[in-house]
Amino acid sequence: MINLDELTRLCEKLGCRIIPECPLSEYVTFRFGGCCRALISINSAQSAAELISYMRDKTIRYDIIGRGSNIIVDDNGFDGVILLFGSDFASIEINENIIRCDAGALLASACVHAQQSGLSGMENLFGIPGTVGGALFMNAGAYGTEMNDIVISAEYLDEDGKIRTISREEMKLSYRNSIFSDRSCAILSVTMQLENGDPDEIKKAMNECMAKRSAKQPLEYPSAGSTFKRPEGSYASLLIDQCGLKGMRCGGAMVSEKHSGFVINLGYATCNDVLELCSEIQKIVKDKTGYILELEPVILK
Repeated sequence: MINLDELTRLCEKLGCRIIPECPLSEYVTFRFGGCCRALISINSAQSAAELISYMRDKTIRYDIIGRGSNIIVDDNGFDGVILLFGSDFASIEINENIIRCDAGALLASACVHAQQSGLSGMENLFGIPGTVGGALFMNAGAYGTEMNDIVISAEYLDEDGKIRTISREEMKLSYRNSIFSDRSCAILSVTMQLENGDPDEIKKAMNECMAKRSAKQPLEYPSAGSTFKRPEGSYASLLIDQCGLKGMRCGGAMVSEKHSGFVINLGYATCNDVLELCSEIQKIVKDKTGYILELEPVILK
C-alpha cells in the first residue's frame, strides 16, 4: 500500500516534484491511458537510488518512463508509482569528442549539442522522439545508425541499489534490445564517443534526416513510433501493405495511410482500440504471409 504522505515527504527532502493520481496520457506520445498513483520527476542519480530503494523496501510497484515514446498505457492506468526521467534529470556535458548525458536528456537535444560542438555520429538519430536513457534501453536506431555505434559506457542502478558502470561490450546491444531489457535496473547516464566534423555539414545531415521523417512518417498524429519490430527476412510495414491493411481502423486507432508501420491515434483512441487493432493486424499478417509480428512498444498496466 502506498503512503502518499510519507512518499511526498521523501520527495520534498530530495527536491523531487510529485503529482498524485497523475494522468499518464500527458506523459506518453500516444496521448491516452489512465492515471498512476503518483508520478515523481527524478532530479539526480542519488534521488533515483533513494526512491527506488524506498519502493523496494515498501514493496510498492513502480516503473520508469522517459519521453513515453515507446509505451502503450492501459486505459485503467498503473496501480503504482511512475518515476519520470525527464527534464529535471537532463544535463548534457561535452569534453572533446565525448558526450555524457543524464538518462532524461532528450536524444534530439543531445544531437543538437553534438552538432554545435562539431561532433559527428548522431545525425541519423535526430528526430527519434525519446530520451537518451530510453534510446540505450532499446538500442534505438534509424537510417543505419544505432546507439550501439556510438555508446561507450553507461551508469546504472543495479538490482541491489548500487550505482555501477557498464561498458558497451557488456550491454549486449542488439536489434531493439539490451541487457537492461531483462533486468530490474535503471539507466542513469550514457556516455558516447563521436568524431570531429563540420558543424554546418552535420546540421545539413540532421535537417535531411528530419525531412525524410516528416515525408514518410505520420508525425502529425500521436503514436508510439514503429508499432511492430522488424521480423527477420522482411519489414512490418511491407507485410502490412501486402495484406492491404493501410487505413484499417478500430475505434480511434488506425493503421497510418502514410506509413503502415505506424498505428496512430486519431484523437480519441483508447488502449483497447490500439491493442485490438494490433491483434487483428498480427492475425491477418500471420494468416496471409506466415510472418509473426511482435509489438515494439512496452505495455504499461
